[in-house]
Amino acid sequence: MRKLKGLSFVSMLIFCVSFTNANAEKREHYEIKVYHVKTNDQVKQVDQFLQNAYLPALHRAGFANIGVFHPVINDTAADKRIYVFIPLKSLEQLDKLEDVLVNDPSIAAEPYWTAAHTAAPYTRMESIVLKAFPLMPKMQVPSLSGNKTERVYELRSYEGATERLYRKKVQMFNEGGEITLFRRLQFNAVFYSEVLAGSHMPNLMYMTSFNNMAERDAHWKLFSADPEWKKLSALPEYQNTVSKNDPVLLNPAEFSEL
Repeated sequence: MRKLKGLSFVSMLIFCVSFTNANAEKREHYEIKVYHVKTNDQVKQVDQFLQNAYLPALHRAGFANIGVFHPVINDTAADKRIYVFIPLKSLEQLDKLEDVLVNDPSIAAEPYWTAAHTAAPYTRMESIVLKAFPLMPKMQVPSLSGNKTERVYELRSYEGATERLYRKKVQMFNEGGEITLFRRLQFNAVFYSEVLAGSHMPNLMYMTSFNNMAERDAHWKLFSADPEWKKLSALPEYQNTVSKNDPVLLNPAEFSEL
């Protein structure tokens, strides 16, 4: 076999691929925790726990840029929710998350941590694990100037009927140019990602942000009318790639870091 400076051709090829992968920008992982609760009092209890105990413990463990959000319709919803977005430096940190409170006890966590089974602070809690898209490998803190209480974050979930169709939608965001279009129209995205584990699979999720609801509506009006979007969405290879589109409009909690 042909030698290249003492290495076989195959060995050199493996070295070059490894070097390229090692120097490529690493794709982040994320966890989204969703607390499902029934009453506004439970919302307050979970918020107090997050603000006074969980986020400080996460900070001491090396986590940052944590977002806490409430659906716009939370007050009147039967299933009230609190969304917590946690960026991970590596997937290995996911295991560390489960022990944050155990390893970092706090008096502030006591009412939540020691709640009786008859007075649980939530109905159920779900976890969604995500991996950033190649075209946006790291999350971004959005550049917003409006009043924080008026800001709107839109979390979108796109489910695919099959794995093949789901992958085509992921391709549409990356190689197809959909992320580039969002950037041009200044949607202020926080992240774009594949769902690695969750209750709705196969699935991708992304989050955009706006100063207020009027700005959000104006952006989507521009997007739907954009010639580039019309051309992209009409391509045969991207037809029927989304079987369910589930958008959730969110307001940031007062103590949210996003």
